[in-house]
Amino acid sequence: MEFAGLISSVIGLLLMIIFSIVLLIRAFQTSILWGLGYLFIPLVGLFFLFIHWDVAKSPFMKCFLGLVLVVVGGVLNPGVGQALLDGLEN
Repeated sequence: MEFAGLISSVIGLLLMIIFSIVLLIRAFQTSILWGLGYLFIPLVGLFFLFIHWDVAKSPFMKCFLGLVLVVVGGVLNPGVGQALLDGLEN
């Protein structure tokens, strides 16, 4: 069960990274100002998501699916999170 949790977390993390980059690309495709704002100003990404939902819906949902997979992986293998926290303390 621990291996399934690890695989779920890794796949979820990859989905989140890939589709976060896709959202950034969509912001730049909309406008250079949206892209720069998305990249450098906090909460502009959230505004972009609401205002341009038709463009951002698909990558956002796939990114959210990645988050769900990471949470499921953490539930299936709770020792990984504790091991990471222990590693950060040393």
